Amino acid sequence: MLDLFLLRSFVAVVETGNFTRAGERLHLTQSTVSQQLIRLEQSLGCRLLNRSQRHVVPTEEGERLLGYAQRILRLAEEATVELNPGGSGGVLRLGVPEDLGGEALMPLLTRFAAERPRLRLEVECGLSHHLLRLYRNGELDLLLVKQWGADSDSHARWAESLCWIDSATQPVTARYEGGTDALPLVAFPVGALYRQDMIHALESRGRAWRIGYSSASLASLCAAVSAGLGVSLLPASSVQAGHRVLGEKDGFPVVDGLELALYARSNLGAVGRTLRDELSDLCTQRAEAAVRA
Repeated sequence: MLDLFLLRSFVAVVETGNFTRAGERLHLTQSTVSQQLIRLEQSLGCRLLNRSQRHVVPTEEGERLLGYAQRILRLAEEATVELNPGGSGGVLRLGVPEDLGGEALMPLLTRFAAERPRLRLEVECGLSHHLLRLYRNGELDLLLVKQWGADSDSHARWAESLCWIDSATQPVTARYEGGTDALPLVAFPVGALYRQDMIHALESRGRAWRIGYSSASLASLCAAVSAGLGVSLLPASSVQAGHRVLGEKDGFPVVDGLELALYARSNLGAVGRTLRDELSDLCTQRAEAAVRA
């Protein structure tokens, strides 16, 4: 009979590609995870993992077992949930971009957590490249992330509109129009998607620029633009009353191709799949509202 604990360790190692990270996910030592995999291989009489490479990968037999293991673990969790009227326990880890971590998602997450008091919902909010790295390392179960072309294993994706914004009352463009001085920009830190494409778009037009204000907080960036500290390229959904949207007639090119992508582990249990579907529905509604606007 297959041992659920051994299968859970096997799936964690395959998904993270590393015994140490698998141990961190399962709150076990690296040596314990390694021993569990040896026991599983001995019980099945075959080699499941190729340990000769830096990144641990499954053998042909391991690949065949993976699908079964994920289904067995999912069914075991579903059975536990069905037979426990008190609701599901455990931990569910979600990564979301900073601009979606506030009002947009909070009602959904608050209700979801309130309906499952024994569930520990952990939400990581940050820049896209950081969140994607956490997911690839096996440290997140679900991920909403902004990308220029979502990866092939995304569960769903939606177009994400960007726009150039200036202050409505203290426009920076009025002060720098036609001049040779560098245009001040309000930007996320180095490495952020919006920052990279904002700079690239301006340089393609031969326009000089400088960073006038930088912050990892979207709310802070929006306030800085309203105050007249610089121009920024941000999601259309973040435009506020104190902003003026800029376009081609103002000398600012259209920047498109960005997507909001949802990633989800294939072995999510019933609770995780419910949150995945609710996030998907919310993002679809958000995308449809953006098109109508």
